[in-house]
Amino acid sequence: MLLAGYLHEHPEWRFLAAGSGTYCLCVTKDHPTPGEQQPATTAITAGRSANGTSLATPLWASSTWVSTGLVDARRRATGRRSTEFYSRYANPTVRAFEEAIAALEGAEDAVAYSSGMGALTTTILALCSSGSHIVAQHQLYAGTLAFLQGPCARFGIDVTFVDGTKPGAFAAAVQPGRTMLVLAETPSNPLLELIDLDELGAIKGPFTVVDSTFATPLGQQPIKHGVDLVIHSATKGIDGHNDATLGVIAGERDLLDEIWGYGVLHGATPSPADALNALRGIRTLAVRTAHQSKSAMQISTALAAHPEVRAAHYPGLISHPQYELGQRQMRSSGTVLAFEAAGGLEHATSVLDRVRLVRVATSLGGPETLMCHPATSTHSSLTAEELADAGITPGLLRVSVGLEDPTDLIADFTQALERVTTSA
Repeated sequence: MLLAGYLHEHPEWRFLAAGSGTYCLCVTKDHPTPGEQQPATTAITAGRSANGTSLATPLWASSTWVSTGLVDARRRATGRRSTEFYSRYANPTVRAFEEAIAALEGAEDAVAYSSGMGALTTTILALCSSGSHIVAQHQLYAGTLAFLQGPCARFGIDVTFVDGTKPGAFAAAVQPGRTMLVLAETPSNPLLELIDLDELGAIKGPFTVVDSTFATPLGQQPIKHGVDLVIHSATKGIDGHNDATLGVIAGERDLLDEIWGYGVLHGATPSPADALNALRGIRTLAVRTAHQSKSAMQISTALAAHPEVRAAHYPGLISHPQYELGQRQMRSSGTVLAFEAAGGLEHATSVLDRVRLVRVATSLGGPETLMCHPATSTHSSLTAEELADAGITPGLLRVSVGLEDPTDLIADFTQALERVTTSA
């Protein structure tokens, strides 16, 4: 069913013409408010619908379910997100994971996909058509940029890029009657720049979407600030063990049902095994991120003071240009930091070669501390000019802080930097 088909059921929605199509935008519905239960407790209690009396969530690996006859088969086939029909539509283990994310985000519901990019692209293609317009920030993960600049352009979806850190930039770029989505990423990859969630949530007309992967649901709740949809690459901090590839969207149930309807056709189906691993990760999310965020603060402070580091980027540092914004809208400053080696590319290369405890890999959020060179890994698809515009210098290194003792990690970074100094 098209979005327009829900208008008679939702008088609080209104129509917005965009290009050759007509779309329904929810602009007045109140967002749910989180309860008094603390997030760490919710991480333990939420998402147990598939458990029965078992403490551990079972793995429903079945791709399909048996019906008792025509009436039952029809009910399952035509029901919204039936968990006992066919796993491309829904799955009990995946559903438990979705419910846990919804509870943590303070959202009505959530829907999972096979990766963070699967969640992002499904959202865009479900809500936009040829002639639609998107406003997005420059400070985005390179995969997101590539999709907006490539397939979206090919499909006739126009994108306007803005500096999301500038007050009013998103709202000023909205084209009334045409803009369908306003897309933000906060903290941004890889420079940890922040977007004002209150300002984003106040935009009326288009759907507002935030990629909140770096923060995790325990770090911030964009929906609480009026944002419509929150996207996570659950592969990262939510799973937290580098053993699942998964994406998820949280928001209003009716809107998610529409995205789900397209997603069934799009086919970015999540693995029940990955959903199970991510659900297990949620149970320890609070204690993991508390340790990792505390360590990230200690490490970024040490790096900022090191003579061979040009700059350290971490929202918890007072030197961060949006420190006050981070303190206002984030519960913690996160588990990821970045720093710029003073000697540029050669210096950064030497640091990557010389670290002993830190591992060189491009993901984040796991128990091991990982470091990567964004210009040649996560953002390698950008041109030299695009890298410069994004502030991604040749000497920039991104660090995902793990669960090791921060003293050992600081010693590792220090010896790598000092060896470069003494050999120069």
